[in-house]
Amino acid sequence: MAVAASPTADAKHNIQAARQAYYDKAAKFHMAPLWEVLKGLVTPEPKTRCQPALWKFDDVKSLILEAGDVITTEEAERRVLVLENPGLPGQSRVTHSLFAGIQLILPGEIADVHRHVASAIRFVLEGEGAYTAVEGEKALMNHGDFIITANWAPHDHGNPGKEPVMWLDVLDMPTINHFETSFAEHFEEKMQKTNHADGDSFDRYASGVLPDGSPAHLNRTPVINYPYAKMRPILQRLKNTGDIDKRHGARVRYANPVNGGPVLPTMGAYLALLPKGFKGEPYRSTDGMIFAVAEGTGTTIIDGQPFDWKVNDVFVVPPWKRYQHNAAEEAVLFSISDRPAQEALGIWREGN
Repeated sequence: MAVAASPTADAKHNIQAARQAYYDKAAKFHMAPLWEVLKGLVTPEPKTRCQPALWKFDDVKSLILEAGDVITTEEAERRVLVLENPGLPGQSRVTHSLFAGIQLILPGEIADVHRHVASAIRFVLEGEGAYTAVEGEKALMNHGDFIITANWAPHDHGNPGKEPVMWLDVLDMPTINHFETSFAEHFEEKMQKTNHADGDSFDRYASGVLPDGSPAHLNRTPVINYPYAKMRPILQRLKNTGDIDKRHGARVRYANPVNGGPVLPTMGAYLALLPKGFKGEPYRSTDGMIFAVAEGTGTTIIDGQPFDWKVNDVFVVPPWKRYQHNAAEEAVLFSISDRPAQEALGIWREGN
């Protein structure tokens, strides 16, 4: 039985030339062959250009304080140094879906009131005496506080205190811009009127009761500030009773008290205590995770690479990269990611 001859080099060349001519012709009609790009669109596992990275607060603090000498809040609108993922240079994002930066406000300064579609959170790193005003509530800022600025909520910052205040900003701007739904608005006044004292929304909504007539369905938390002073003892209770996850430590999820869901539809956050000597089991998930160190020192191994951290350092774990925490002493880690958005779409996944 005769065996079919393999195509000659010339025949192969002619086939490729014919195909390329076809592709060029299709391109003129703004079309492309799926069979040529399919492997890049549908992958067996997630692929990311995000890289593990750590920003040492000693370096960040020096640079952000220097920014206070070269630009005012009026000129900058928000004096923020963007944390750019080294795998995504020039894109102003720490993961594909989230923006992160370190913001500074100096004594006597006001960052004018504005609002935007992108939701934002603040995790206070260092300093006291400043505030964030959100939807009529003036929330005082202390180390470890977790402050929410929901979609389209008016907000401004001020520092009537005596020392610089710095915090981590995380916003879902890349997600908003992916959908091309960004809107923003500035106000004539520099500061919004505040008729709610610090802690008002927490006391109203996070105390086991809800104001009668409040919405039964709310896709974001009505609480403006989750104070670290109230969160930290809960972690201690978990530790004392042995409720310690082998991967995450004694961890709590910041929750919307109306329905128990995430604080924002696009971003969810956690606070975890790692006991002294904690050696976490490996873990990975499809949400890229941003961590900020509230207490202690330790090391997180990300994709085989160790990152040593201490108080106020910030680091990022890319999507679907294995990581494990090791605590040299008792430590507390804040973390935030786009997990709620992924869960809403039914695409979030975790593994070891």
